[in-house]
Amino acid sequence: MNKCFLPLAVLLATGTVSRAQVNVAYHQSSLPFASVSYDLKRFHPDLRISTDVSADDLSAELTLNYKFLNREDFYFYGGLGGRVNAFAGLVIPVGVTVFPFNKKSLGFHAEIAVIGIGDENDPVLRGSWGIKFQFPGKGGTE
Repeated sequence: MNKCFLPLAVLLATGTVSRAQVNVAYHQSSLPFASVSYDLKRFHPDLRISTDVSADDLSAELTLNYKFLNREDFYFYGGLGGRVNAFAGLVIPVGVTVFPFNKKSLGFHAEIAVIGIGDENDPVLRGSWGIKFQFPGKGGTE
C-alpha cells in the first residue's frame, strides 16, 4: 500500500496547482480498476487502483495520457505509465471516451492497454470499458 501513496500525492498536487478538472472513472474488465484523473487540456495524468481483489493483490498504475483528438463530445487518447504489484512494469493505454449527453459530465469509455512490460512474465493485453464522470472545473477541451 505504501507504493500507492507517492503516485497519489503527485497526482493530487498536480491537479491542485494547475486547477485542473477532476475526473473519476471505473473500468470493467477481467482486471478491473477505478481511477482518478485530471484534465490538463490535452494531457490527463491518471491514477488507477485495482478493484475486486484482496488487499495483498492490490495494484496501482500511474499513466500520463495525451488526447490525440480532443472534441467536445469525445476524445481519443494514448499514453505511457507504470504499474506496481501484479503485472508490474510499463503500461501503454489507448482508448476513446465519449460524452453523448448535453451536459458533458457523464461519459463512456473503452480502452486497450498492454500491461506488465518488463515484468518477469509475458505482458498482458487488457481490454476495458466503463463510465467516467467529470466534476466541473477549468480543464476541458482545447
